[in-house]
Amino acid sequence: MTAENFQRVVLVHYHEIGLKGHNRGRFEQKLVNNIKSLTGDFPVSACHRISGRIIVFLTEGTSREKQMRAADFIATIPGVQRVSAGFKCAAEYDVMKELAVEALKDAGDFYTFKVQARRNHTNFEPDSMVMNREIGAVLCDAFPDKKVKMREPDVQVNVEVIENQCFICGFSKPGVGGLPVGSSGKVMCMLSSGIDSPVAAWKVAKRGAVCIGVHFSGRPQTGDTSEYLVEDIAKVLAKRGCMKEFYVCPIGDYQRKIALACTPKLRVVLYRRLMFRVANALAEKRDAKAIVTGESLGQVASQTMENMIATQDASDKMVLRPLIGFDKLEIIDEAIRLGTFEISSQDAADCCTLFMPKMPETHANLAEVLEEEAKFFEESWVEDIVNNAELHHV
Repeated sequence: MTAENFQRVVLVHYHEIGLKGHNRGRFEQKLVNNIKSLTGDFPVSACHRISGRIIVFLTEGTSREKQMRAADFIATIPGVQRVSAGFKCAAEYDVMKELAVEALKDAGDFYTFKVQARRNHTNFEPDSMVMNREIGAVLCDAFPDKKVKMREPDVQVNVEVIENQCFICGFSKPGVGGLPVGSSGKVMCMLSSGIDSPVAAWKVAKRGAVCIGVHFSGRPQTGDTSEYLVEDIAKVLAKRGCMKEFYVCPIGDYQRKIALACTPKLRVVLYRRLMFRVANALAEKRDAKAIVTGESLGQVASQTMENMIATQDASDKMVLRPLIGFDKLEIIDEAIRLGTFEISSQDAADCCTLFMPKMPETHANLAEVLEEEAKFFEESWVEDIVNNAELHHV
């Protein structure tokens, strides 16, 4: 008997979903749907909920290499706590013992191992303790140079008997955790070509939010390089199911009007108030419940407590700042893991640096900001920007 005689599977384990009580089924089904929609490039034949797990069945003849690539990818989908790669067989004890050997062969390099068996009903004999002992003995005979270790082994062979079938896995890796995208409503993500905002979008997507991006371009006062970088960033997020579309809003001419009309030190705050107004209007249009930014407290002049209060005052929507307590190095580490860091590290002129004052205000007074804004702001600006917003599908 060889591994080729059995169907390869990927078992998806979750954590938070299991705590959802009566709503658990809805969250499970959302994760199943997300896995199905995102694994089109992999040899997946079916995906089902079963006994506290999600089983991804791979097509007959799938190689171990393709199985591992599928497992690695599924581990990046929000809501997945852990993935295990292995085989499905009938719940026949002798077959299970032989297949456990094949599963351990697939585990890669290791020195120590243990068996963790479970059954979801008592109709199957033997019980879990006996399975642990007897399957472990078979593996010791098959791998005489390896050692059993009950705590923190290199490899854990999972044997799960569910109804009349058995799933045996020797490879396992952590997933990204969180909740399935689409289980927590929609948000409007202010998405620059920089390092922070893609990570912020990723953070809220992991909490189940559907992210719609909005990029404020300095066009026509700047080039459109930042827009191409944002498209590349959105594609990275799209691979994990986090973002399917984003808006590009050219506001360079409006920034020029603001720069000519206001005191220089308040330009940045007033630019951002315009952005928040537009994001708020787009959120209303798309039925999004909140606005997401990549702001981190004190990181730059616009991100002091006073300046954030002054800018978010322009929006009626709740503002989410998932990176508020992160420092720059922590954000960079997250961007590297996400896969957006290299894209965001490329130089691109954008609205954030357009008409920047030499000494921007770091502790804006809201009353002063409103007085300054009243000198030039026209409500029609927001309507015009929203009407001319360019929607991109990823």
